[in-house]
Amino acid sequence: MICYSILGPFFPSEAEKKGASNTMIGLIFGCFALFNFSTSLILGNYLTDIGAKFMFVAGMFVSGCVTILFGILDKVPSGPVFIGLCFLVRAMDAVGFAAAMTASFSILAKAFPNNIATVLGSLEIFTGLGLVLGPPLGGFLYQSFGYEVPFITLGCIVLVLVPVNMCILPKYDSIPSKDSFWKLIRLPKVLLLCLTIFSLSACLGFLDPTMSLFILSKFKLPAGYVGLVFLGLALSYSLSSPLLGLLSDKLPYLRKWLLVSGGLITALCFFMLGPAPILHIESQLWMFVLMLVLIGFSLGMSAIPVFPEMLQCAYENGFEEGLSLLGLVSGLFNAMWSLGAFAGPTLGGFLNDKLGFEWASAIQGGWALFSGLAAGIFYITEATRRSSSLQNPPGNNEERTHLMGSET
Repeated sequence: MICYSILGPFFPSEAEKKGASNTMIGLIFGCFALFNFSTSLILGNYLTDIGAKFMFVAGMFVSGCVTILFGILDKVPSGPVFIGLCFLVRAMDAVGFAAAMTASFSILAKAFPNNIATVLGSLEIFTGLGLVLGPPLGGFLYQSFGYEVPFITLGCIVLVLVPVNMCILPKYDSIPSKDSFWKLIRLPKVLLLCLTIFSLSACLGFLDPTMSLFILSKFKLPAGYVGLVFLGLALSYSLSSPLLGLLSDKLPYLRKWLLVSGGLITALCFFMLGPAPILHIESQLWMFVLMLVLIGFSLGMSAIPVFPEMLQCAYENGFEEGLSLLGLVSGLFNAMWSLGAFAGPTLGGFLNDKLGFEWASAIQGGWALFSGLAAGIFYITEATRRSSSLQNPPGNNEERTHLMGSET
């Protein structure tokens, strides 16, 4: 995650010097997610054939190598050559990232089947740490040593971890299942959860190409301090995720309401992030950081319960338990997250160009508002249907019809 998040504080301004527009910068961020989307679906489907351990280690190796390659892109000519190589290297990085993430989710769910949300919530501590350390570390290394050093340093660290994981990780064997992504995604509840993942990821991805430019122009902060502003979101997300995961495992009936309330709070915070010009409130740094803190917490509320909810829905609909299903669910999760991460920066860069950050962030919050309202309507409808079926079970209806026939 550090390799992914170091771009935020300095790459947009560096890319502008190389002739890339805000829209093109958004596409460079977004292409990572687009390739991650397609690769996650493929790798999730063939997880049992490839092997979870090999997929994870190979993904780390590819990611480390292309991170180093990204560090030498400032040497290439400005204009189309620079932009084209950015797209190519980001696409390669997306393949490695998709392999590592899809395999890691499956390995954790296989190792801790009864505490999936708790384990994933704990894992998000390190995801959050990556988001926390990436921007300030990237900004510091960029200011102190230039463009190349952040990428080369972190790429080498990832490559050093490859043999470590080869020795530590267990190997899981599994029989391929006949279940497929098509069968899984046709379930209405899974479709709703996919919408939730997409909306959260789109909101988060929107900030990558736009937030640093807004902070630099609005609050006149140096690049090194821009990374510190990212701490508000990442710290609140990483610190709240284990608690939300534990809550999801211990009280499963709360998951649906965490999903709903998380989406609505996220929408409100994005509306206030600029804030939206319709409110006529002057943007201030303290308010901006406060909104980021609340966004981090609300994203955790919605994101952490999704994986166990998907698994539970699959089990209820006859899917075979095992590593094959975990591969399907983790692949679908990562694919939907990646699709949102493509739409967020791409649309965000365009809206930022045309309307400015204040309106763009308010519009982006519409994704979370739509998913929160859709989840609320779905769960209320589901609860009403279950309540009606309990009051009028099928057996009682048949018995009542039989008695009425006997009386006649």
